[in-house]
Amino acid sequence: MWMYAESPTEFETAADIPQWVTDWLGRRRKTPGNKAEKPSTQGKDLSLARAEEPEKPEDPKAIARKEAAVQKRAADTQTAILGAIDDLETWIEDQLRTGVGALMNDLPGRCRAIAARMVDGKAAGLAGRLDEMPGQILSLPGEERLDALTAGLSKLIILARAYRIDPKSPEIRRAIATSETAEAVLQNPDAPRYKSTWEVVGERITTRRDDLVSQSTWLLNLGTTGPQFALLLDFFPVSLGRRSGAFTSGEQFTAELVFYPGNAPMRALINERTACDTVAWPQADTTPLADAARFETRAPWNDMAPVLLPTGRVGLSSKGTAWWIEAEGDLVLPIDQIPPDAVTGMVLDKTAAIWNGTRLSILSAQTKWGRVGLDA
Repeated sequence: MWMYAESPTEFETAADIPQWVTDWLGRRRKTPGNKAEKPSTQGKDLSLARAEEPEKPEDPKAIARKEAAVQKRAADTQTAILGAIDDLETWIEDQLRTGVGALMNDLPGRCRAIAARMVDGKAAGLAGRLDEMPGQILSLPGEERLDALTAGLSKLIILARAYRIDPKSPEIRRAIATSETAEAVLQNPDAPRYKSTWEVVGERITTRRDDLVSQSTWLLNLGTTGPQFALLLDFFPVSLGRRSGAFTSGEQFTAELVFYPGNAPMRALINERTACDTVAWPQADTTPLADAARFETRAPWNDMAPVLLPTGRVGLSSKGTAWWIEAEGDLVLPIDQIPPDAVTGMVLDKTAAIWNGTRLSILSAQTKWGRVGLDA
């Protein structure tokens, strides 16, 4: 009815009504007690029904209305996101004014409240970061929590101001609001593409507060083309239960990866994949934290950076905490998990890990006995 009201000329036709249409209308008009005569199927011409209708040119006015509606929705979304950023910055100022100690005492409740406001403001990315912040901070030792909270709030401020400067940046918008679809990334001509040999060095499965499970698969680039690491990220509802991964830890394959555009590309999608022969790990950088620092400089709102560590070993302190100790150097880094007894003290020739600014999370390592996985 709406289409007819807007473009009645498109409904005009000089063709005769086919007999089968007349028969169908007759069946529709029958009333209880009056049985309509069954129409004959002999001689029925279905050519008109099967024939493809020629494409009709779109009405310029309809096209203009669609474009205006798209622009209005984009403007409304932009206004909502900027309003959410204003609310977030005001909230952070209030927390700093009243003291981060008070915020720490009620961290889950306060973060949940401001996260709900971010959802209302179409800033789902900010809402997710705020929802996950209490769990990440409260899992740390007490003496480290205030520093971690301050760093987390600082990254939120940096992200909010970066959005004000460049709201069209796909990387920033991804962190603030929502991510592009996989189809959009694969079809994006500006998305970086690298074909190389990759190894699955680890997997992390995390249950989030929004009832989604995050499945992170880390890949190490065994070639010379493209970033050193890539992240395959997938989400699915908690109600589906644990799903079997598409990859096996330690598996190697040749593939073209399409990276989500950004200053520090890390998340990627597999465009095509083939089997390959076994390839050795690349040489580790002697200054792995320098690589992490450069990665953080390009995207300072990120809270993790993958690193490839040189030869070292894992040791335990007298308090039972675990440390990665460089074999030829002074670098000593705390580890967020207690490794198995068999790994403690073992020489690790090369180690793939995630650095969050304060602690390492070891994924896997190469030893003289072979590969050791620590991502479980």
